[in-house]
Order: sequence, then structure tokens, then C-alpha cells
Amino acid sequence: MKIQLKLNGCDQNFDVSEQLTLLQLLRDEGCYSVKHGCESGDCGACTVLMNDRPAVSCIMLAAQAHEKSVITLEGLDDEPRTGCIQDAFVNSGAIQCGYCTPAMILVTRALLDRSSSPSETQIREALNGVLCRCTGYVKPVEAVLNAVRQQSEVTTHG
Repeated sequence: MKIQLKLNGCDQNFDVSEQLTLLQLLRDEGCYSVKHGCESGDCGACTVLMNDRPAVSCIMLAAQAHEKSVITLEGLDDEPRTGCIQDAFVNSGAIQCGYCTPAMILVTRALLDRSSSPSETQIREALNGVLCRCTGYVKPVEAVLNAVRQQSEVTTHG
């Protein structure tokens, strides 16, 4: 079947089988930030932004992305705001093994798109869908709080 989607800002056409998952399609296209984890939608390592909202790609068929926008971490390489989030994760030590980090950064970006100053509870709820076995979520929550502060300083000080 033929599908069309906007992948990382570029309109693309694909000929896919009915069983192909979005995760498989994205990895075949070189989007290696999208991690292969549980294959049941539980770990969140395969999270992407679909129409600017977090979505797990391992339980979604590629055909379900037809005529939608899909963003992976690769699609945000040149975005200064994402760089700020990445820096906050590095500086907070929230990247121990790094397997969940791309998904956490995407979830954080989606959260900050909805709220420029989320509460710690909102941050924990947003990160809840991405399993982290290394940090116990303390460091990722700290990273998001630091990213919020950094973005606030950039906005305030120009």
C-alpha cells in the first residue's frame, strides 16, 4: 500500500506492507534515535511526535501515519530549543545509558510546546510514558526543570 507522510519536515511517499510498523519504517529510513524496545507500547523508547503529540511507534502501523507529520529526534537537529533541552539532559546527568533519552527529549519538547512553565507534577506525568531503568526519573525531571529555567532566561534576557 502507498502512504504519504511528512517525516522530519519533508513530504515523503512510501510503499509499505500492511504489517509494517511505524518503528520499522522509521529505522529503515535511518531514524536510529527511535529505539526498538518492548514491541508492546509499554516502554516508550520508540516515542515519536505525531502531529506534535507523543506516540509510540512500535504498536502503530506505518499506514496509520498516512497524511500525518512524524518527527524524530533527527528532525530536530538544527532546532535551538531542542539543543537547550539536550544540554539540560547532559548537564543534569539524565543520560546514563541513553536508551530512553531521545524519547524523553521529544516528550519534553511536546510538553514545553503546551506549557512554557510546567509543574513538577506535569513533568513527571509527561515523562511517565518513557521507561528509564538507570536514573529513577530524578535526573530527567531535574533536566526538564533546568530546560524550563534556561528557556525562561533566554526569553527574559533576549
